[in-house]
Amino acid sequence: MTGSGPEPAVPLARLMAMAFRDLIDGLHARLAEQGWDEIRPAYGFVLLAAREGPVTGTDVATLLGMTKQAASKLADSMVAAGLVERRPDPGDARSKRIELTRRGRDFLATVEQIYAELEAGWAAAIGRDGVDRLRTDLLCVLRGGHDGSLPAIRPTW
Repeated sequence: MTGSGPEPAVPLARLMAMAFRDLIDGLHARLAEQGWDEIRPAYGFVLLAAREGPVTGTDVATLLGMTKQAASKLADSMVAAGLVERRPDPGDARSKRIELTRRGRDFLATVEQIYAELEAGWAAAIGRDGVDRLRTDLLCVLRGGHDGSLPAIRPTW
């Protein structure tokens, strides 16, 4: 017998970080298998924000915690990949709005399908009820700390 007592509980933050990394690694492996190998992880944050409506370069910079110049370069690479397009902002001639293209919407649909498949793997391990309970509990915790709405998805770098 080793140790002097029960093993300490693994902190939730560590478990969530491991689970997140496992899901993201699985997502990107499957995306590459389906021909989406030019996708960078940072694209997902911008695409999700743009799914709700057009965003500006300043919005992207704020969301990702980067300079406006870095956000502009990121947007340039996403335009080159055909995921977003820049359009003039009708309210500000100096600003461009970043909007999803059809390819960007197709990409997000592919991501959602892959996430469903990855969740099915979790359901095989803990049951569909366990996955649904986990989702409900996480929604409750996250909404409780943010006035009922979900916080933006932001990178942890």
